[in-house]
Amino acid sequence: MDKPSSYCAYVATLPEGNVHRIYHDTQYGFPIHSDDELFGRLILEINQAGLSWSTILNKQDNFRTAFSDFSIQQIAQYGQDDIDRLLSDPGIIRNRLKIDAVIHNAGRVIELQHEFGSFKHWLDTQHPLSKEQWVKLFKKTFKFTGGEITNEFLMSSGYLKGAHIESCGVLPQILDCAPPWTQV
Repeated sequence: MDKPSSYCAYVATLPEGNVHRIYHDTQYGFPIHSDDELFGRLILEINQAGLSWSTILNKQDNFRTAFSDFSIQQIAQYGQDDIDRLLSDPGIIRNRLKIDAVIHNAGRVIELQHEFGSFKHWLDTQHPLSKEQWVKLFKKTFKFTGGEITNEFLMSSGYLKGAHIESCGVLPQILDCAPPWTQV
């Protein structure tokens, strides 16, 4: 069987209840307005590094629970007891570098919120940037955000073009709710 030409084509071959299909049809490329949810998406992307996206999708509820419902304020306050708790949680990816990066990045997002009003507003004020410019900005601002992590975070939240192909049935829904300047 030939490899599908896009994520949209791939999920079209999957049954309705498949985690990829659900993610594609309800989350991927849709604008995210909540800072905590944006940060939650970044947490998932950071933890995907070196692993399959299926692994992360199957564990996304565990990540939400383990990381205080993605509360930036709470995560930024995490100390050694929280790190130990996360490192012993089999429901998430138990990688010290990734956990440390998430906690550090929560602190950075709080700084951005103070300066720009919100994490989303900081992202909005950067737009439009090329993928290369975004990657450079993310590497300067956050930990554990290389090219692929930054690209997928920005595509999955509607800041970079490429989440869906033009013939995808989900694209009109995204365009209906996306700010006019976004490039889905």
